[in-house]
Amino acid sequence: MKRDSRLSNILHALLHMAEHQARTGSPMTSDQLAVCLSTNPVVVRRTMAGLRDQGLVASEKGHGGGWRLARPLDQVTLGQVHAALGGTGLIPDAPPVEAQGCLVEAAVNEALSDTYAAARALLVARLDSITLADLAADFSRRMAAHPAKDPVHAHLRKSHAS
Repeated sequence: MKRDSRLSNILHALLHMAEHQARTGSPMTSDQLAVCLSTNPVVVRRTMAGLRDQGLVASEKGHGGGWRLARPLDQVTLGQVHAALGGTGLIPDAPPVEAQGCLVEAAVNEALSDTYAAARALLVARLDSITLADLAADFSRRMAAHPAKDPVHAHLRKSHAS
């Protein structure tokens, strides 16, 4: 099963935005976020538009514009972010059908469907119990033990040097 990395990628971006806002007071542009995520700014804008529609981020147009968090970190759960991304991709709704018409596969898939639904409910409940502030605190603890001076911004400096 292919893992959907949209949730982890957008959480990565949101933590960068929070850190950038705290440090500079300014929003992050789609270009800056694209560097953080190793993607195209168009992908960033498309994803952030969905988060904006759910009230998790705000956009500012024009020179000096970009993306800001719309709420404090302790008021945004991972479940809300997951829902804003469409609420899919973590655990499939049902096992994939590989062999059309196979009675064994049909029986296995039927048996697993309830298990998948229960696992998805547990995962969503867990995501609802974790806030962006929890992630930021965990990140800070990890960075305190990290030997690099400023790994958070190292990739941003590299992209601006070229």
